[in-house]
Amino acid sequence: MRSRISLKGCLAAVLILTASATNAQEIPLTFSLSKSHETTDDRPLSNSAVDLFVRGDTLWMGGGKGIDLTPDLGSTWKHFGDAAPFDFEDIAALEGHGGVMWASLAGSEDTDQGSLAKGLGLAVSTDFGRTWSLVPQPKESTDMSVYDIAYGNNTIKALAVTTDINNITYDIAVTGKAVFIASFAGGLRSSTDGGQTFLPVVLPPDQIDSISPNDSLDFDLSPVNRPDLGLVESLNHRVFSVHAMNDDTLWVGTAGGINLSTDGGVSWRKCSFNNQNEPISGNFVVAIGHNVIGGVTHVWAATINALNPVEYRAVSVTTDMGRTWRTTLRGEFAHNFGFKDDVVYVPTNSGIYRSDDGGNSWIGTSRFVDASSRRVAASEQCYAAAVIGDNVFVANSDGLMRTEDGSEYFFGQYWTILGAARQISSPAEAYAYPNPFAPDDEVLRIHYRTDNTGSISIRIYDFAMMPVRVLLSNVSRQLNSEQDEVWDGRDDNGKQVANGVYYIQVTIGDNDPVWTKAIALQ
Repeated sequence: MRSRISLKGCLAAVLILTASATNAQEIPLTFSLSKSHETTDDRPLSNSAVDLFVRGDTLWMGGGKGIDLTPDLGSTWKHFGDAAPFDFEDIAALEGHGGVMWASLAGSEDTDQGSLAKGLGLAVSTDFGRTWSLVPQPKESTDMSVYDIAYGNNTIKALAVTTDINNITYDIAVTGKAVFIASFAGGLRSSTDGGQTFLPVVLPPDQIDSISPNDSLDFDLSPVNRPDLGLVESLNHRVFSVHAMNDDTLWVGTAGGINLSTDGGVSWRKCSFNNQNEPISGNFVVAIGHNVIGGVTHVWAATINALNPVEYRAVSVTTDMGRTWRTTLRGEFAHNFGFKDDVVYVPTNSGIYRSDDGGNSWIGTSRFVDASSRRVAASEQCYAAAVIGDNVFVANSDGLMRTEDGSEYFFGQYWTILGAARQISSPAEAYAYPNPFAPDDEVLRIHYRTDNTGSISIRIYDFAMMPVRVLLSNVSRQLNSEQDEVWDGRDDNGKQVANGVYYIQVTIGDNDPVWTKAIALQ
């Protein structure tokens, strides 16, 4: 799971989901990105990144405005996001296998329950990202409420999902045989035909620890209680993460624990806080990954406290395929994992952590400073990590950061922040980025150049030119240099601003003010 996307109400929401016995999957639409839809630049388009994927020497980054990739550690970038099927949508997950790549498109919608996550479909490429097809968000049609799933000799009643709200793909696993997608409302689904059809995958309910087609079973496949339809919910059917070790071995994280299949997603064994003597720390499992240390496979899980008050946040790790677990980084909300041989990197709410001894000891950092540009990352919260050679990339809502971890430099000794800023040559210029920006999960940066005075004032006004925020007032900055100032999207009273256009006045010394504007858009 890439948990920057809002999870509001996921454990307590009572969704009004209707259903059908027929699959409403639409035919994918194909778009070529090899011509005008592909742009090359010296920087990524977005500062906000939630997932990273490495193929060879190329880093792919899924963020707030589509997909960026760099083949040279950040010196140059290609962007796939300003045209269909991406259209500047958030990327919630990014994964691939061989020449096949999948991306989840995400958004939100204002409802009576507040702003809720919304699935906008999936993008799939079978030629290493040269062309893409748009697959509408998998769901059922609307002519029925309940349908039947054949599972061995059993008939499982299932709630068919007909809404995109909370039906967002949080994670993707791609094998040589299938693609598996994880969502809260939609559960675990798989496709073996390139996205033409996605079929629900049956997982154990809360009260059963394992299932196989040879069992006699009686339960519902439903993420929510629907007594009006005769359906009983299971938290284990609310799915947030999926990880494939190979074509047959799958790990699935839910709001009810971790599920392991060794036969390609047919039979399952569940690991939870409740059903083992040495359990995971919490049943809300938002990310899973694995590496091999000294010939022993280590499976790592970001395990968060769910409904039981004695559960807790931590990273849970197993070396015996889930029979026993131990916990480490207790108290941390982990979002994902990155690996370099026997080293594991864990992005969390409080920075990035590194262990080279199987999680027995850790080093971490929450402050990211680029010594060359003097830029400081405005957020310590990290969402993803990936490794190319000795280069470790860490993503958060304020940019992509790179450090070295090898024989020449130790992890975190130096940082390079790869942001969306473009160079400017004159104090008469200024701009704001990313634009538009979402104040609820990212900051706005105001980029300008000082002259030989270095005295700066920045004021922000709304569309009616009413004062909103005095960001800086006659402060000193380095002379004759490019600078960034951070606005968190709040007014002088600390209240988050509403959607709309905001005008930014930058005054450098005695020069005439420079104006730019930004759009706040949740």
